[in-house]
Amino acid sequence: MNDIIKESLERSFSYSQYRTMVSNLLQEGKSSGNTQSDDLLHYSLLNETRMNRLEKTIKISDENLLKLKNLNKEYMWLVISEGWCGDAAQLLPIFNKMADVSDNVELKIVFRDENEALMNLFLTNGGKSIPKIIILDKHTLNVIADWGPRPSGATKLMKDYKEKFGVIDETIKTELQLWYLHDKGISTQNEILNLL
Repeated sequence: MNDIIKESLERSFSYSQYRTMVSNLLQEGKSSGNTQSDDLLHYSLLNETRMNRLEKTIKISDENLLKLKNLNKEYMWLVISEGWCGDAAQLLPIFNKMADVSDNVELKIVFRDENEALMNLFLTNGGKSIPKIIILDKHTLNVIADWGPRPSGATKLMKDYKEKFGVIDETIKTELQLWYLHDKGISTQNEILNLL
């Protein structure tokens, strides 16, 4: 596992590098990842706008700010993502803001399709769900915890809808975005900090 993590870190990007790469692909009419489609491009464009807004509006709660500033251990947060992923667009700005306010957190991002071996170590119910944040000891690269692809409240919303209607459709995708909007990133902050 450590070798796969090291190899993935060598292919990782800072948050700003990741954003630039996804933006450059969009200018070429492409989404990130191995598969290209009109739908993935459409989602990627929506996510670009969403992330631009969230970067300006996401706030770290005072309580969580204090926790992040007082971490007594150094962490590497390695996130598996793709530009077309709606959950990643909601969550990456939160991860970035949390890392920015702490001297003890370094954020790195890798593309899922370019890091299949890593993704296969952190499947969710057998699936390659993203984003997935892998919390590492910065010095040993030992895995402390992993989290994702979404906060527990959002996971429950999706699960309940699928059980009731048997599908994940545009209706629930819209409801999920509204859930994120109302939550303001607090559930994500709390759940990640509870793992440290």
